[in-house]
Amino acid sequence: MNQSKYPFGEAELTALRQRILSEMSPKRYHHTAAVEDMVVRLATLYCPEEIPALRAAALLHDITKEYDIPTQMALLTEAGQPPVKGEEFAHKTFHARTAALLIPDNYPAFNCETVVNAVRWHTTGREDMTLTEELLYLADYIDDSRLFPDCVRLRSFFWDAHPERMTMEDRLVHLRRTLIMSFDMTMRALLSEGAVISPDTALARNRLVLAELTESHR
Repeated sequence: MNQSKYPFGEAELTALRQRILSEMSPKRYHHTAAVEDMVVRLATLYCPEEIPALRAAALLHDITKEYDIPTQMALLTEAGQPPVKGEEFAHKTFHARTAALLIPDNYPAFNCETVVNAVRWHTTGREDMTLTEELLYLADYIDDSRLFPDCVRLRSFFWDAHPERMTMEDRLVHLRRTLIMSFDMTMRALLSEGAVISPDTALARNRLVLAELTESHR
């Protein structure tokens, strides 16, 4: 049996899940558990060795989602990471940053780069995302608790293509195209609301589109 490269296993993840359950509203926990389930399904296709880290990241990704905005701002300011000009209005992105900030002190057993970065970038994405960052981002978008039309459409787009039957090369292309669709959906929704679009989201989307265009012109 292959040994996990991470210093936490089933016992630690079960304890984390119980702690998260006690700290969240039932609605938030229902979503969190659904993201954990989805990220396991995704990682099974792309990187089974990263399942422990992605399960931990899924459980931790929304630990500050229910904090009010002044508390979120205070956490960012205390950490020396206040929002830059314009980002102070992108309130929906704060919880990813504050959750990542709390992991080292509040959940030290899971303080590793893979977990922290997946949590940090699960909302906006970023340029040159790692595979684990992409998978948590997508799991948060298409988990089975999501009933918004865009989420349902994206979930169908990904799974109806039967990625489990693809070669790994085709599977990675399918992931890229799914992520591009997700960023397009996010940006259209923000534009319709007159909301701020994080520069990280635009950079993430454009890098993937450039990869797609480069591939198609070979």
